[in-house]
Amino acid sequence: MDNEMTLSFVAIEENEALARIAMTCFITPLDPTLEEISEFKTIVSEAVTNAIIHGYNIDGSSLVTIHATIDEQKVTMTVSDEGEGIDDIERAMEPMFTTRPHMERSGMGFTIMESFSDNLKVESVIGKGTVVKFEKTFSLVTETSRMR
Repeated sequence: MDNEMTLSFVAIEENEALARIAMTCFITPLDPTLEEISEFKTIVSEAVTNAIIHGYNIDGSSLVTIHATIDEQKVTMTVSDEGEGIDDIERAMEPMFTTRPHMERSGMGFTIMESFSDNLKVESVIGKGTVVKFEKTFSLVTETSRMR
């Protein structure tokens, strides 16, 4: 393992930006492309937003925790909460499914996370919380690829 970090923050919507920025800084040594940064920030944003909105109902007092490691060019990250949990993970991962339609949630979070990551795993227990784990391998940048 090359690097490791853990970040915990209160479950309020404003902290989604904190998570995106902190995690983007964490991956900077990998010299990611703009496309890779954009995809990574989107995964982080979706996972953290799910924890804040669906896990905790934006309670403003519970903690969301991110743990991440870098091993060569691969980042492994978990976003966890100790909130409500998901009763049917398979259904929750279906495109367009949302438990918060009144909040204008599109139900595409897991679909987006899956499309931008190399591997996505969701574990959840009702009343105990949810852990979203993903892996993303960043391209090895060479002098030739920098010139493009």
